[in-house]
Parts: sequence; C-alpha cells; structure tokens
Amino acid sequence: MLGALWRKLKAGLARTRDLFAGIAGLFTGKGRVDENFIKELERRLLAADLGAGPTAELVDQVKRDFRDREAGEDLKSMVREKLRQMLGDDDRSLRIAASGPTVILVAGVNGSGKTTTIAKLASLFHRNGKKVVVAACDTFRAAAVEQLGIWADRIGCDIVRAQHGTDPASVAHDACEKAKARGADIVIVDTAGRLHTQTHLMKELEKIQRVLGKQIPGAPHEALMVLDATNGQNAIAQAEQFGKVIGGTGIVLTKLDGTAKGGAIFSIKARTGLPVKYVGVGETIEDLEPFDADAFVAALFD
Repeated sequence: MLGALWRKLKAGLARTRDLFAGIAGLFTGKGRVDENFIKELERRLLAADLGAGPTAELVDQVKRDFRDREAGEDLKSMVREKLRQMLGDDDRSLRIAASGPTVILVAGVNGSGKTTTIAKLASLFHRNGKKVVVAACDTFRAAAVEQLGIWADRIGCDIVRAQHGTDPASVAHDACEKAKARGADIVIVDTAGRLHTQTHLMKELEKIQRVLGKQIPGAPHEALMVLDATNGQNAIAQAEQFGKVIGGTGIVLTKLDGTAKGGAIFSIKARTGLPVKYVGVGETIEDLEPFDADAFVAALFD
C-alpha cells in the first residue's frame, strides 16, 4: 500500500526496527499491563532512543488506558497510532516562491551529511526538470567546495564558488544574481559546517540570510537543518540552536540506514516542532526521500 518508500525505509531502518521489534514483542497477549510491564516498556522505548518526553507521554497513556488489561493487539495498535500522532500532520512539501528562484538555505554541523544532502536535493530537482544553482558558501573548507563542484558537474547544475576564505555572504549574493540572470528555478545555499555553539559563525549565518532576502524577495523560502540520525538525542540541541538563528522550516534526517537511533525522530519533532521533510536512507544520489510519517511507522512495525 505504501509502495517504494515503505520498502526503502524498511530496508534502511533495519537496525532501528530491531529495537522496535523488541517493543512490539511485549504485545503478545500473554501478559497483563502491570508495573513490571510498564517498567519494561519504558526501558525498551528509551533503548530505541525515543527520548524522555515522548517515552513519558506514551507510557502515561498506557497507564491510563490499559493498566491491568491484556497486553495484546489493542495495546500494540494504540502504541503504533500514538507514535504516528507524535509525528504530526504538517505540510512536508517544500515552500516554492510565487515568482523567481526558490532559495533553500541548508545548515548543519560537519559530518552530518550536509554536503551530500545538497547534492541529493540538487539531483532531485534536476531530474524533475528544474534549473538549479548551488552556492558553495562554506568557503572555510576547500574540500567542501571541491566536493560540491564534483557533484554539480555530475548532476549538470550550475555552481557559484569563490576562493578559500572569501566572505560567504558575497558568494550567496553572486549565486542569487546568477540565478536571476539565467532564469534558474532553485538556489541551494550551502553554509559552513559550524558547531551550534560557535557564536561568530552563527552571526555569519544571519548575514547570509540578510543578503539572500535583499537579493530575492522572501528568501530564503526554506531553511533546512541537516541532522545526523546516528547522533540520536544529541542532534536535538543542534536543531534547537540552528532554529533560533535561521528560523528553520524543516529537517533533513540523514544516515537512517546506519543507525539504531532512528527513534530520535520523535524527540526531534517534539522539541523543535519542525517537520521532517526528507530522510536519507542510503549512500547513492537517489537515496533522499520525502518523509512520509505513515510509511515510517509502518516500516518500524511491519
């Protein structure tokens, strides 16, 4: 029913699903929801990296609705539906400019998969017939600029870059000018892979935003935060700090295929309120998928 995305998620979430299988294994109908059961459910939810908040919320509902009842399919269905509700029903589509180029600002720490995610986004748009310009604003890391250049050549999209140490905001400015001159549909702006605790780099991020807004009305139309799923709960602090600076519009959760910490997605949603818009479930250029909450929960339990 859920098609190709469900199959990709099911394969990519193998490690996380193993932990959720342990949770589902409690709902056999061979026991009752007593204090020992509740403690074990709580332990397994935390082991799946669900986080303290979502775990407490779910356990409290189990206590209210199922205490001293059979731990069977009804409870399993409730837990599954509760997890689905935690992911919300946000509009997960990208915001597109009413006219002119749509500008997507991408932020994240080094190692989160940010550069690869930009390449995957550019490829996705390119395959859908959109003209893409990539702005290599991470001018502090020559390797990042070089990597984006290689990806841009492979994909067949334009890239704007500058010498090492150039003001990143000036690169953003030039990318907007090029996009307008060439009638591009999408501008994807890379930023330095800063730590969320580096105040001076966060200020630079604010400067890039101001320049984008002056060049193209309403820009950036999307401010995506790239978070590494293997960081689990540690990714939440990054999301909160980046959100304060860039006013994030959504999250891209990468490396879901390489971790048992996919359950952190529930805490990320609870703490930031931001929708997960894309997930990375593999290493190839096509392995970036629009996030589907129904498919995600189904892949955990089916």
